[in-house]
Amino acid sequence: MKTAAIELKNITKTFGAKVIANKNVCLTANRGEILSILGENGSGKTTLMNIIAGIYFPDEGEIYIGGEQVTITSPKDAFAYKIGMIHQHFKLVDVFTATENIILGLENQGKFNLKEAEQKVAEICEKYGFEIDPKKKIYSMSVSEKQTVEIIKVLYRGADILILDEPTAVLTPQETQKLFAILRRMRDDGKCIIIITHKLHEVLSLSDRVSVLRKGEYVGTVNTAETCEAELTEMMVGKKMELNIHRSEPKNVEERLNVRHLSCVNRQGAKVLDNVSFTVRSGEILGIAGIAGSGQRELLESIAGLQYLTEGDIYYHNPKTGKVDDLRNKTPLQIRELGVRLSFVPEDRLGMGLVGNMDIVDNMMLRSYRRGKSVFLERKAPKDLAEKIIEELEVVTPGTETPVRRLSGGNVQKVLVGREISSSPTVLMAAYPVRGLDINSSYLIYNLLNQQKENGVAVIFVGEDLDVLLELCDRILVIGSGKITGLVDARTATKEQVGLLMTKTEAMDTLMEGDGENG
Repeated sequence: MKTAAIELKNITKTFGAKVIANKNVCLTANRGEILSILGENGSGKTTLMNIIAGIYFPDEGEIYIGGEQVTITSPKDAFAYKIGMIHQHFKLVDVFTATENIILGLENQGKFNLKEAEQKVAEICEKYGFEIDPKKKIYSMSVSEKQTVEIIKVLYRGADILILDEPTAVLTPQETQKLFAILRRMRDDGKCIIIITHKLHEVLSLSDRVSVLRKGEYVGTVNTAETCEAELTEMMVGKKMELNIHRSEPKNVEERLNVRHLSCVNRQGAKVLDNVSFTVRSGEILGIAGIAGSGQRELLESIAGLQYLTEGDIYYHNPKTGKVDDLRNKTPLQIRELGVRLSFVPEDRLGMGLVGNMDIVDNMMLRSYRRGKSVFLERKAPKDLAEKIIEELEVVTPGTETPVRRLSGGNVQKVLVGREISSSPTVLMAAYPVRGLDINSSYLIYNLLNQQKENGVAVIFVGEDLDVLLELCDRILVIGSGKITGLVDARTATKEQVGLLMTKTEAMDTLMEGDGENG
């Protein structure tokens, strides 16, 4: 029988008079197990974990570690009880090395011995299978490497209870599998792993048990081996849900973008786009599939005027004027004004997409303040827009004047995506719009994209989930190593076909029937 590592009894936490984040939550996590915490955006998962990690103090309730009641008033207290939390937004110093970040903040008499610290980091890596260079600077690391540093940081401090908040939200499928292998090794070593995630297939493949929260209250805990996606969804949402994406037939289809022979290089001089050609049509959703880092980002940024192109043309068929504009001759701002909008959900939502200290209304104004007619900024329209997004996308927030950094990750994302969709674009490029969102919110976004398509918008959708791409899109463009490796009809293609095209490295000679272009 497993022994309890941590027990929560009747934990309650409120923010102000209105927001009840957690209400009488009881939860147990055992040693040598992986416990998934599941719930919709804003259901109180992160707040509950922040209480365990000492970032928040509960208004009511008790915490037991190893059977003994404890008081955790700060992250320092949490570390004393061997609790470590890896947050969604990393807390690292860019100009420091991995090892310097790992030992930062540790108390020590005299000077630190960096070589000894690097040796200890290397031993932790070897024990659990991490791949990291202890001397590498943070600014030159990938997202998965930064996450690795955060995990090693808490292990270095002796953590036995590890909490991971949305650890796979920005990882590739390959990186996710590596992380899961490491977490299983840590579990087998007797660690207690608590993981917050929205991805049900990951919950079912990784965890031993699943605890569900709904609107701040504890719903129940089930053994992973004895449950399924439908049951977990019903526990999360409180009702049976049809997990089907509505896909309408394309109507009034017209060419909107002609992309011809695009090529561009990165800072190191390597080609990230290589002779890419395709057509985007109004009234249609064009999906873009590919292994992460295959050029999807650069492709969308090229259309939005954010990438320097070494060759190629992008022609925009303007529905208002009937003219054809060459987007290569236009600035990013001019391209936006034409109605070509990029909604890129970045790996760092608060760093690149929104300003965390500004409220929701001010973040709406980031897109409109240039059109102001006087020195005073007009706030009514952005406020109305913020209220509309909050209502339609079910953003959990006390109000429009709440700083964005105080929203849950998924709610931040809804604001980011909603802002672009609300601008009535003619071309909407949505990259990873459901990254980190729960099932209910994801389906809201899918339906919004389908509505845009029905309104005659040309939608480009970059996603990570092949099942979703096949259900939502009309055509799927597959990109591998910066080259187009296939174009398929999403209604007839199989997951296996698209998967094979994703791993191809050679550009195909001709695109499949229906597009009539050379790739």
